[in-house]
Amino acid sequence: MDNDDKGAAIAGGVAGAAGAAGSVGTVAAMGTVGGLGATGITSGLAAVGAVAGGGMATGLIITAAAPIAVAAAAYGLYKWLAD
Repeated sequence: MDNDDKGAAIAGGVAGAAGAAGSVGTVAAMGTVGGLGATGITSGLAAVGAVAGGGMATGLIITAAAPIAVAAAAYGLYKWLAD
């Protein structure tokens, strides 16, 4: 693996971790009950899902997909700018 690939992998990993932290923070903040207790998580996921016209399951899918999308975008951007 050359340095460009290593740098891109690191950028993707860091962005994925930041995306995961952002997703957790969003769920905790959007719930009707603040925090990361059971009620806060379920109401937060339902609120995130309601933005897309769904419910808690939709919120879970969005919350799980967000860090992956952020990591992929960072990886691609790093590879594009490194050339």
